[in-house]
Amino acid sequence: MEKRDFSEMTTEELLIEQKKLKKSKITHALLIGFLAGILIFGITAWILNPDRRLGFFIPMFLPVLFIYKVIKNSKNNADLEAVLKERGLS
Repeated sequence: MEKRDFSEMTTEELLIEQKKLKKSKITHALLIGFLAGILIFGITAWILNPDRRLGFFIPMFLPVLFIYKVIKNSKNNADLEAVLKERGLS
């Protein structure tokens, strides 16, 4: 994703970016919820399994990694939110 200077954008461009931001927030929330559900299901299955092997936790790190990347990516939108708030568009 390219780094944009939001302070130099026009109001129309900022409104388009605001719509994209809303869509991405909803998508990120759904993705985080889905991955958290997978993680909870996996941990619950491991706890209820009488054969508790630690190797089962290795695939459970993938949802944690993806959740971390989604949260880290969503923090990059703070610049856009600041410019929108500054111009009174939010």
